[in-house]
Amino acid sequence: MRNFLLACALIAVIGSGLKADGAENWTRFRGPNGSGVSTAKNLPVEFGPEKNVKWKTALPPGHSSPVVTDSRIFLTAHTPERDTYKLFVIALDRKSGRELWRREMPRAHKGRLELVNGPASPSPVTDGTNVYAFFQEFGLVSFTPDGQERWRMPLGPFTMFYGFGASPILVDKMLILPVDQDQTAYLLAVDPDTGKQRWKIDRPHVISGYSTPTVYQPKSGGTQILIPESFQLTAYNVSDGKKMWWVRGLACEMKSVASIDDDTLYVNGWGFSQNQPGTQIPTVDFAEGLKRYDRNGDGQVAGAEVAGGGSTPMERMLRPGVGFEAFDGNRDGQLNSAEWDVFRAMLAAENGLIAIKLGGAGDLTDTAIRWKYQRPVPQVPSTVLYQGVLYMVNDSGILISFDPATGAVLKQGRLKGAIDKYFASPIGADGKVWLVSQDGTVSVVSATAQWEVLAVNSLDDEVFATPVPSDGELLVRTRSALYAFGR
Repeated sequence: MRNFLLACALIAVIGSGLKADGAENWTRFRGPNGSGVSTAKNLPVEFGPEKNVKWKTALPPGHSSPVVTDSRIFLTAHTPERDTYKLFVIALDRKSGRELWRREMPRAHKGRLELVNGPASPSPVTDGTNVYAFFQEFGLVSFTPDGQERWRMPLGPFTMFYGFGASPILVDKMLILPVDQDQTAYLLAVDPDTGKQRWKIDRPHVISGYSTPTVYQPKSGGTQILIPESFQLTAYNVSDGKKMWWVRGLACEMKSVASIDDDTLYVNGWGFSQNQPGTQIPTVDFAEGLKRYDRNGDGQVAGAEVAGGGSTPMERMLRPGVGFEAFDGNRDGQLNSAEWDVFRAMLAAENGLIAIKLGGAGDLTDTAIRWKYQRPVPQVPSTVLYQGVLYMVNDSGILISFDPATGAVLKQGRLKGAIDKYFASPIGADGKVWLVSQDGTVSVVSATAQWEVLAVNSLDDEVFATPVPSDGELLVRTRSALYAFGR
């Protein structure tokens, strides 16, 4: 664990904006290397709309989390209209929260958005000076701290079922964006100074995914990025995008960011409730599917052909409005052979929290899995590994602490007064863990194996963004504002 803390400090200095005076910047989604862990001290435990508010700035809605430099806070946002919304990159003054500028980005494509996802979900990233933002309906853009556009790279359209979720990261003087989509998935590296493509790697084994990468430095040298993809974890070489090693056994759709320590990665994934181990739905191969459902003989299975079909669990999952659209990668209303194979793989996958030994070459599935926790796990929030304990919050506010070495549950309990869905990921700082539910209830617990609730705070507004600890302050973005809470 000591080596892990030193590694986190090194990453913070090199890639996450640690200032000379030791104060920490939060320059990417979930902070230094996506860990959700901060060195910030003197953070408030009790706070609310009328308590311990240092400043509050009204903002348009957006699910993206703030990123922080010495003098700026950067966010993305959209206006609240349902179909005619506008997209913005916004800069605030770090000390006062005063809005310094906002820049509107054009909507070049109509992006698919399902359930609670929004058009400004990916968080921006900053090199400590400039900001880089991504919108699924436009692409990448970079601004100076004063709001002058440096470059733009239009991208898309994209084919994620729920809409885009992954955020760009900066590593080794490259801006990297994973595009985990139902068709033509790829990994993109861009020169952050010019906006020109450095490399682009096709990833045909990947379907819809929403996870932001984690940086890994193997002892053998060379920087890698780790991406929790559909069905597997994959490590890519940063210099050229080469696929280095992978471990199969992940859920069919990954949304969380991995936590890592000295030599192990921890990541949770959830696809369908039917993916709980032992409850998977039996399926048939494509040839048998054609015999059963291809009424017009065109060699594909249309949604209309299964809409009025039988009542087996497989047939219920195939019905339009239930699961069919999630398997129809090209959105043409029919399943071809490749899409049918994806349907079968998605139903065969397993939900769970998994610990994976880091490093190696090729397929390491048989040797790298250290333990699995296969009871229900959250759909979206990531774990946080803090002070030797792994924390995970489930839907309905069930908090579990784990021994990261063995996967043993140390304590499990419901966060009283915070029973709701969770989309924001927990963070660890100042000897505590912060957890925020969708309805804006913030629980603060002691960062111990046998955690105890220290405070439960209500913000009276929805929260989807992960909080940011910063220089004695806790930044929390609600649906309508950004708060800076401090003692």
